[in-house]
Amino acid sequence: MASAQTRVAVVGGGIGGLAAALALNRAGCRVTVHEQSARPCEVGVGMHLGPNGARLLHRLGLGERLRAVADRPDALQVRAWNTGATLFTQPMGRSWAARFGAPHYTVHRADLHDLLARQLPDGQLRRGRRLTGFRRTGRNGDGPVRLEFAHGRPEETDILVGADGVHSVVRRALTGPETTRFSGRGAYRGVLPAEPFDRLPPGHILVWAGERARLLCYPVRRGRLLTCVAVVPSPHPPDESWTAPGDPAALEEAFRGWHPDARRLVHALAANGPRRWALHDREPLARWGTGRITLLGDAAHPMLPHHGQGASQALEDAVALAHHLRHAPGTDPRRALRRYEALRAPHTARVLLATRDGGTERMDPRRPDTASSPVDDVSWIQSYDISEELTR
Repeated sequence: MASAQTRVAVVGGGIGGLAAALALNRAGCRVTVHEQSARPCEVGVGMHLGPNGARLLHRLGLGERLRAVADRPDALQVRAWNTGATLFTQPMGRSWAARFGAPHYTVHRADLHDLLARQLPDGQLRRGRRLTGFRRTGRNGDGPVRLEFAHGRPEETDILVGADGVHSVVRRALTGPETTRFSGRGAYRGVLPAEPFDRLPPGHILVWAGERARLLCYPVRRGRLLTCVAVVPSPHPPDESWTAPGDPAALEEAFRGWHPDARRLVHALAANGPRRWALHDREPLARWGTGRITLLGDAAHPMLPHHGQGASQALEDAVALAHHLRHAPGTDPRRALRRYEALRAPHTARVLLATRDGGTERMDPRRPDTASSPVDDVSWIQSYDISEELTR
């Protein structure tokens, strides 16, 4: 069983790393989060938090705080790219919560990050700590893990959790160089004030479905802002980045001839300096760790965004990791880490592979029967309850 003497170093202070720290604190571990950025900043745009992730934050006692910063969309509406005709409407809100046992939220990434960071004790999140390498100690590599940083003294830890995202230093050290898989698509993203778009139904997730492109928008910050995401073909694989500047002219051209409501959103996004996100993922890993080292979140299973599951899968990881360490026999955590990986790796691999050709990717405006695919394809994911798996 984990004790207050069990030292856990979480590398990466994003949503997955902070959630892991929160869950591990409650499991009785002594946690330190090492984040490479020197200061907090307003990063990212809006994101989805499905019922499978939301229920975990509720169980951690954060439901009221989450409701204060997040939106609960009333419906998902799919529209034709050229006419704007409604192809499909799925009620959400209370009916969605009743169906899946928890709400579906849309939330600004910075707001969820801040919510989690505020739950940690002072000094537990240490900024300006960029990991450069690590090594196992002991005769058989079964001793503490020694961490090396770009600045500051080395440290030792009983457990190393790599939660350092898609460019994970920990993953690269464990697996060696990897080839990313480019999806053939890119996404322009940005946040717009909602007021100029009062013609659009408030509280809705809207999707305009074209033959080669899609446009999504949804509310964040209590409906004051709209997150806008334009997914377009990308014939040449660009560098893997979600913060590269996008070409406003290319964005406008990709949506030439679309319905005026969609065009207005695209024009505002182009004028606002959109960021271009090259949509890559990785093949599922055969193993996530060795000895006292493991992975979590995007470091373990970077996936395409078409099911909106990045944050929720990281939350599931965090809860599962804390559970296995809490109930680990003795003082050696290695068996607990392997049990955590054995539970999470198959499920996250299934979700990762499903994102490649599911949800909005399957929508074809020439076939109205595919308009419901964003709902049909995520139902099994959102109804999944990691807590039920852990008590079997």
